[in-house]
Amino acid sequence: MSTVPVPRLDAIGLVTADLAASLAFYRLLGLTVPDGAENAPHAEAPLPGGLRLMWDTHETARALDPGWTPPAPGGHTGLAFRCPDPAAVDALYEALTAAGHKGAKAPWDADWGQRYAVVQDPDGQGVDLFAPLP
Repeated sequence: MSTVPVPRLDAIGLVTADLAASLAFYRLLGLTVPDGAENAPHAEAPLPGGLRLMWDTHETARALDPGWTPPAPGGHTGLAFRCPDPAAVDALYEALTAAGHKGAKAPWDADWGQRYAVVQDPDGQGVDLFAPLP
């Protein structure tokens, strides 16, 4: 039996080219980001259940690792936000795309029983919106 303590997932981190644009996008999704956070090299927002979503600028990432280079848009990480109901998926998709964010997949009723849509954040990261179908 190992004596190494088991870590607890505490935060999800994103590295962004434009912190202000990224924070504005995630504020539209309802996250509470402190006022003025766009002027810092690092920002955090609490998530339900005790997790945090964190953002760092490209400059901050390079300060930690001088050889760091930004990944291609879309990367391998996915974020999914559960909406209260199917109508909320449509409304949130409409609000985000009306604010100028790229819709990657318009809302549809998925085979697995959810209303689903995908919008890209300012760095091209796909962000899923979903709600169970009645």
